[in-house]
Amino acid sequence: MTRAILKRLIASFITIGCIYGLTFIFAVTIPGNPFQQGQRRLAPETEMAMRARYSMDDNWSYFGQFLTRSVRGDFGPSFYYTDWTCNEIIAASAPVSMMLGFCAIILAILIGVPIGVIGAVRREGVVDTLALGFVLLGISIPTFVVGSALLTLFAVYLKLMPVGGWGALGHIPLPAFTLALPFAAYIARLTRTGMLDVLSSDFVRTALAKGVSRRRVIWRHAAPVALLPVLSFLGPATAQAMTGSFVVEKVFGVPGMGQHFVNAALNRDVGLIMSTVLVFATLLVFINFLVDLLYVWIDPRVSATP
Repeated sequence: MTRAILKRLIASFITIGCIYGLTFIFAVTIPGNPFQQGQRRLAPETEMAMRARYSMDDNWSYFGQFLTRSVRGDFGPSFYYTDWTCNEIIAASAPVSMMLGFCAIILAILIGVPIGVIGAVRREGVVDTLALGFVLLGISIPTFVVGSALLTLFAVYLKLMPVGGWGALGHIPLPAFTLALPFAAYIARLTRTGMLDVLSSDFVRTALAKGVSRRRVIWRHAAPVALLPVLSFLGPATAQAMTGSFVVEKVFGVPGMGQHFVNAALNRDVGLIMSTVLVFATLLVFINFLVDLLYVWIDPRVSATP
């Protein structure tokens, strides 16, 4: 078990390194000039001075310096936000996105798992039809449509929620539900499919034949096994939710990482691109590593070796 965990950790570091290298190659080869933005055009001498200031005369030299600084936790300055360093931008936006993403994932689990379980138990009934309808709507409707509708209804007409922003408890429900809806739909679909397979298993029929209550069999014995596919989905989904959704943050005015990442890509801010991707990749790999461990804990039949 320890050896398997060590191998997974080594593989995780290699994965992060590959993502980091590929991201840098894409960042420096895309069209655009990070020092020539907007209407003001810098003189060639000024641009050369700024390239020298940010060590951008040679891309690979910059990559080496950036990698060395990253190991120490220093991502350097931002090219676009000249008064901010990448560390300051991430420190200000990452907690916001992570809090919003955490609330969205918890809400998605609380919504999706019961819908999926009940839909499978009452297969081909009215409840199952409603569950499938929820899945279809949750996957099909874009988040900007859901967010705009919720904002118009609860903030503009009913005036029950603030229009946007961040910092108070009332700012969380609407963007969290908007971000959670597609995840909840996928979780409900995976849970329903898994439950349908598990409910036809021998151990479920045996437990029911021995007189175990149907509710206990469903929630205590069948549901944990059926949730294994959900765990696989929760790894990248949690990382995606916690690193910010640009659309949701834009609609509700949430100052998270999503907006900064998109702006960094548009403005070819290499330092900020690398910083946000590193945060995303590390979170994604770490959560997937935890998911692998949860697999073994929930179902010991799953091999602990990679």
